[in-house]
Amino acid sequence: MPTATPIPGSRQPSWRTMHPTDLPAVLDIAARVHPAYPEGESVFAERLALCPGGCLVLDRGAGLEGYVISHPWCAAAPPALDCALGALPARPDCWYLHDIALLTDARGQGAPATALAILAERAASAGLSRIALIATGSAGAYWLRVGFTPIDEPGASAILASYDPKARLMTRAVQPG
Repeated sequence: MPTATPIPGSRQPSWRTMHPTDLPAVLDIAARVHPAYPEGESVFAERLALCPGGCLVLDRGAGLEGYVISHPWCAAAPPALDCALGALPARPDCWYLHDIALLTDARGQGAPATALAILAERAASAGLSRIALIATGSAGAYWLRVGFTPIDEPGASAILASYDPKARLMTRAVQPG
């Protein structure tokens, strides 16, 4: 499994597997990019421990510029904001993209598309046919453009409210088409 995937037209390396030593920089990026959605260090550390292959950092040589937190999960019961998982489900039905954050200088260079391709590979390897996420704030428009569609899971409404009033549960096939 490759540890870095280049972003076309960017200086390299790029996405690589997150290491525990990356957590301070990841927390700094989270605080800068998602100040309205704070999560404690224990949330990031737990996700990394539970699914190292789903945690990535964007590293183009001048310090970390972004991160992805993801793992197998069940779409009908997405995790609440700033909440421990305890364990991954025995029978997940999706690869869950918990968070992606990019610093301003890393935007507009295809980093999310590259990260989604990596997550699609991880999902397919785990036998999962879709990626799910919670779109917050105005991000839903972006996720719609890249092939995600809103889904209605009645049991998820309280979880969505833990993010914000506009939060939507969305999903996309691993092989969009």
